[in-house]
Amino acid sequence: MHTLNNTALSMLDLVAVRENATVADALQIALRTAQHAERLGFRRYWLAEHHNLAGVASSATAVLVGYIAGGTQRIRVGSGGVMLPNHAPLVVAEAFGTLAELYPGRVDLGLGRAPGTDPLTMRALRRDRVEREEDFPRDVAELQRLLAPAEPGQRLVAMPGAGTQVPIWLLGSSLFSARLAAQRGLPYAFASHFAPRLLHQALALYREEFQPSPALDTPYVIIGVPCIAAPTDDEAQYLASSTQQRVLGILTGKRGRLQPPVAQYLAQLQPGERAAIQDFLAAAVIGSPDTVRNGFAALAESTQADEFMLVCDVFDADLRLRSLDIAAQVMQ
Repeated sequence: MHTLNNTALSMLDLVAVRENATVADALQIALRTAQHAERLGFRRYWLAEHHNLAGVASSATAVLVGYIAGGTQRIRVGSGGVMLPNHAPLVVAEAFGTLAELYPGRVDLGLGRAPGTDPLTMRALRRDRVEREEDFPRDVAELQRLLAPAEPGQRLVAMPGAGTQVPIWLLGSSLFSARLAAQRGLPYAFASHFAPRLLHQALALYREEFQPSPALDTPYVIIGVPCIAAPTDDEAQYLASSTQQRVLGILTGKRGRLQPPVAQYLAQLQPGERAAIQDFLAAAVIGSPDTVRNGFAALAESTQADEFMLVCDVFDADLRLRSLDIAAQVMQ
């Protein structure tokens, strides 16, 4: 049974580029946020691979993992995730093997199978490669082999990489990765921060079908939680309008930079737009300390998650840190 006291907190950062700010600003805010999360005792700080998006600066994910790990001391840093179909497993093994040698015991490799971008950019990344359903399980297995100790006579060796045994996590928003994580005995992270619809079904399937492995004895689950906390519910809802604007941009194909908050934003939308945003953010916890505590407790009870991975897109970087402070306080 997972209660709030034994649910760990972690953070997922898309490295949002804010309106009237630069990519360099976004990268510096990410490092400052990671350092703050480390001080608060967060378990890990993950960065998500996205491409060709005006408001997101996390495309070179392994480079960013190195930047954040280099500026912190203890917190685990990783990908949430590397979109494996965009990359040859050997390249991923060498990149994360290098990171593991630089920051021993602190690097996670989360893997997804979505493109993380639009079809045109996907073709630019993958060139002529056409992905089939069996490719992802095969590529995961190849990565596991490349990060394991090299066998005698093994002809293809990731150098660096072999023997680092960087922990591999499978990420997903459907049942496919839940089943694969269960079969392989790998830890599983569900993307409920943007696709919460199959959350409970995927977790039930993962736990039901889980096979112990050298990596993991028992199922281990992270869920993505959009979280915006403030001293009052009204202020939290106001700050959340930056996230709500971003979500509407995703849903309408008009993605841009993270926007400043707007008073009464949801009230200004059409009912269909409002409903679509609320579906997207169905797992969100937004409000005062009491509201956030109750929201976290309800999520812990319904999902039994081992970790909450917070996504906290607040326009004002200082108020984002305050939001994390409140989240950490209510977990104690």
